[in-house]
Order: sequence, then structure tokens, then C-alpha cells
Amino acid sequence: MYHGVPGRHRRMVRFYREFLGPGDIGFDIGAHVGSRVRAWRRLGVRVVAVEPQPDCLRVLRLFFGHDRDVTIVPVAAGAMPGRARLGISTATPTVSSMSPEWIESVAADRRFARVRWDRSVEVEVTTLDALIAVHGEPAFCKIDVEGFETDVLAGLSRPLRALSFEYLPPEHDAALAALDLVERLGRRDPATGGYRYNYSPIETMRFASDRWLDAPGLVRLLERFRPLGRSGDVYARLARG
Repeated sequence: MYHGVPGRHRRMVRFYREFLGPGDIGFDIGAHVGSRVRAWRRLGVRVVAVEPQPDCLRVLRLFFGHDRDVTIVPVAAGAMPGRARLGISTATPTVSSMSPEWIESVAADRRFARVRWDRSVEVEVTTLDALIAVHGEPAFCKIDVEGFETDVLAGLSRPLRALSFEYLPPEHDAALAALDLVERLGRRDPATGGYRYNYSPIETMRFASDRWLDAPGLVRLLERFRPLGRSGDVYARLARG
């Protein structure tokens, strides 16, 4: 279903053209079954797809295993290298998570009432800094790791040109913590002008604001969507990238 929804792939290609172009490197952290990978390859991007789930890895290798411009990295990303346990929802693998706290929190939300995290696997963990050292610095980094976003960002020591991270209304405070980490990264190099932000409600491939916002402006925007229960992704780009 992630590859076959009519029009979705075209919308995704148009949307990501703002961040990525031919020859760029894109990091897909939490690649799942590769819908972003497919769109980015259409743009001529060299993709590093990071995904620890065994079932998703089988799909990624089936679709992209012979593409020399797609590197599939079968690990998780986190704050430091090592090993950790990944809680897996067999029926709904998109909500598999490395964060027991996140699982406990969202399990109390009625929208997750039917979700069960019924098994776990031990996975290897790397960092964004380590991935950059091996594969080069990405022009864009997508982070969609179900409550583990702050850990992933904690493993990054430099501002990237652009990135995104998932926003869930039940985990509003966690999103603010991730935003704070991104803001700190942006301040490390004053020449970049820091980050500006926007928000895209889930899979619409459209921005909620017609202009890019500072961090307080983004928080006000998220507060509008929070009561609606509309999840999505926060996008950040350097003012002078």
C-alpha cells in the first residue's frame, strides 16, 4: 500500500524536490519499506536507508537491493553506538519503536487501542555522526522512528542543511525536546542563520504554513494541530544553507 496509492508517489517527488536534487545524499532514518527511497531515487538522490526491522529489510532489499545508489543499513540510529531492543508490532510495523516510554505513552491513547507490541528483537545501533563519516553529509535527513527522535538527534553534532522529524500530538512534549535539539544544532554555526521550520500534516505532502517560521512560530502552529490529533512531520532547513 505504501508504494501503490495513486498520486502519492508523484506528490512526494514534487514535495521533496524542495530539499533534494540529482547527486545529493539523502538519509532515510526509519526507512520502513522505502516509499521515500523510491521518491528520492526519482530525483536522482543517493539514498542511505537505515532500517532495523527484519520484515521491512526484506522489502527494502527486494525493491532496492540491486540499486547501486541505495545503501541499505540494517541498524537503528541513536545517541551512541551499541545494541538495544526494538519493540515490534507485527500487525502495524510502522509503530515499532526503540522507546519503551513512547510505547507506554501512546498505548494509552484511544487511536492506538488496537495496537499490540507483541515481540522484540535486539538490534545494532549507530549514530548520525557515524553514518556521515561513512556515507557523507546528507542534504536532507528524514527521521521517523516512533518516539526515538531525540535519541537520533543526540547522535548528531553538526547542523544539516535540512531535516524532518515526526510529530505526534500525544507526544507533544517529546517533539518540543526534539525541536530544542535542532535549535541548538543551528546555533553552532552562526553563519547558517539558524533553522526555520514548517509542518506537514500526515502524508499530505503540503506545508501547513505559507512561510517558514522561527521556533516559537512553529510551536504556535503545532498547538493548532494538537487538539485535532493530526500527526505529521516537522521540517527544518537552515536559513542560509
